[in-house]
Amino acid sequence: MSPAIVFLVFLIALFLSIPISASITIASLLPGFADSRVFTVTNLIRGMVEGVDTFTLLAIPMFVLSGILMARGGVSKKLFEVFSFFLGKIPGGMPCAVVVTCLFYGAISGSAPATVAAVGSMTIPVLVNLGYKKDFSVATVAVAGSLGVIIPPSIPFVLYGMANSEASVGAMFTAGIVPGFLIAGCLMVYAVFYCVKFGEDKAKINAEVGALHKRGFLRIFFSSFPAILSPVIILGSIYGGIASPTEAATISVFYALIVSMLLYRTLKPKDLWPILVETVRTYGPILFILSSASAFAKVLALLKVPEIVAGFFNDTFSSPVVIIIVVNIFLLFVGMVMDGGPAILLLTPILWPIMKSIGIDPIHFGIFMVVNLAIGFVTPPIGINLFVASRLVDVPVMTIAKNALPYIALFIIALILIVAFPQISLCLL
Repeated sequence: MSPAIVFLVFLIALFLSIPISASITIASLLPGFADSRVFTVTNLIRGMVEGVDTFTLLAIPMFVLSGILMARGGVSKKLFEVFSFFLGKIPGGMPCAVVVTCLFYGAISGSAPATVAAVGSMTIPVLVNLGYKKDFSVATVAVAGSLGVIIPPSIPFVLYGMANSEASVGAMFTAGIVPGFLIAGCLMVYAVFYCVKFGEDKAKINAEVGALHKRGFLRIFFSSFPAILSPVIILGSIYGGIASPTEAATISVFYALIVSMLLYRTLKPKDLWPILVETVRTYGPILFILSSASAFAKVLALLKVPEIVAGFFNDTFSSPVVIIIVVNIFLLFVGMVMDGGPAILLLTPILWPIMKSIGIDPIHFGIFMVVNLAIGFVTPPIGINLFVASRLVDVPVMTIAKNALPYIALFIIALILIVAFPQISLCLL
């Protein structure tokens, strides 16, 4: 069967609003119906089971659970307070504090939507009360929330490590640190520019920050210290060789329980069951997508899709630079119409051979692939961060997208730098 027919059926299923896991499964079954020697139903089921039967994959539900525990435990509020203490009085300091809070919270949750929900629900009302326009405040959180999948630990990094055997999850985590801070810096530049251009209500800001200063540095710091320590423990255990990413994810769950129930006392035993239910509801659909995508990847390999695509690129484009540009444009488009997780699992086996043939490092490719897809979190029509932020404050999705455009432009500038200068991603390896 022609691979084009398989992809056409997959796209039709998506446009018919069939769940993506079912759409992938339908497309995976087609070659078997045409020729049972290619891929039988038994092989499909075996491929789905094998796709999720991996120790590395256990990191995802653990990071999801840890992020929800931290969110319910009020960790984002503690982070925002300490960063507001230091940044609040400079021009654009409060929006910059939101960006840095998203950066650090992303190092806890590993998820962009979770970062938007946890940080946005607390910081957007604060920014609005301080005189910032609601549209600007919501756009700031929506875009900065994308840092949740770039700064380690990142769920997309785990998925990329599963899809590409030449890239370890630990190396991806290390490589994501500098790009994450670079993107955060770019977002903060626009926040400062916006506040300088349109002004701020300094009286309200000084009163808010002044109240924090009256509490004293030591009190603010020690109150926020357990929250700040969380990413240090998670990443330190990985980089120190103490734990694998999966084991570190489990450590993060226990640490989140200790912080939320014993130190901050914002969670009680009766709160745990709803949190576990939410974790299952969040991870369950992801698991079905992962299993179907793993089987689909085997189908694509049997149909020789990676070789066909690589041959097309090599025959059509003679310059490695042009190939890199085309691949990045393609990934940006994919990020607009498909969630990052399935996109990574489906496209890595297809695009990596092309990147490898022109000498791209597997870690570098993984980083700029995830950054491309992260931009899709804030671009319609999918733009999941936009929908999460919209539900928080009842602002239309397109209004948020419009106000996010300057942030997205700087995000893309950071992407260009990451693609053009591999050492931004590889300097810590």
